[in-house]
Amino acid sequence: MALLDDVIDASGGIARWNSLSRFTLHLSVAGTLFSSAGHASEFKDVTAEGSTRTQSVRFTGITGGEHSGSFQPDAITIESPEGEVLRSWRDPSLAFPEAGSASLADELHLVFFCGVAIWNYLTNPFLLAHPDVVVEELAPWRENTETWRRLRAQFPPSVITLAPEQIFYFDENALQRRTDHDLFGMKVAHYSWAHDSFGGIVVPTLRRAQTLRPDGTVIAKPVLMDVEIFDAVFE
Repeated sequence: MALLDDVIDASGGIARWNSLSRFTLHLSVAGTLFSSAGHASEFKDVTAEGSTRTQSVRFTGITGGEHSGSFQPDAITIESPEGEVLRSWRDPSLAFPEAGSASLADELHLVFFCGVAIWNYLTNPFLLAHPDVVVEELAPWRENTETWRRLRAQFPPSVITLAPEQIFYFDENALQRRTDHDLFGMKVAHYSWAHDSFGGIVVPTLRRAQTLRPDGTVIAKPVLMDVEIFDAVFE
């Protein structure tokens, strides 16, 4: 698909991506999804280390540096700085007991949510080229004074995402600028900007999630989720 090829090339190219196996990020995550659940500073100035090939992310420095958290599809763990497993959640699911920010009140759920979100943020748009992801180009979208091209992606059950169907928006430079999907019973849009190149891979260093009106326009407040990436290393 021509648009997907352009998008992948703009983000560093599939050859460069396939040569990589790991990423390390220095980042902060905040927003009302976190503050409403009592975790306003839980993911401030943390390190995320993960695999580019399998769904795996380990967060170091959560809860003010007191704990680490690990996300894998079959297990979530909370660990001490020394690596002792303090709590675990086997065979986790995004089908949390309750909708809304209260779903993240449990620290294990919070690590799972952030693990899924950050891994998907870092692996898209390359993940869209996975043979089991069904991608369809939609009609362009007018965003203020710009025209953004769009792809609808349907993810297989084998890939854990925040939503099985998502719509991705790309600007005139083929860089990802927005993603729409369902989340906790809401329609949300994740905006992304301030792209930077790290080792040849182009990453949006700022992301913001907000709720959507039925017509697809964004409600400015509250800000559900803010992600700021200060540095990234791919190897």
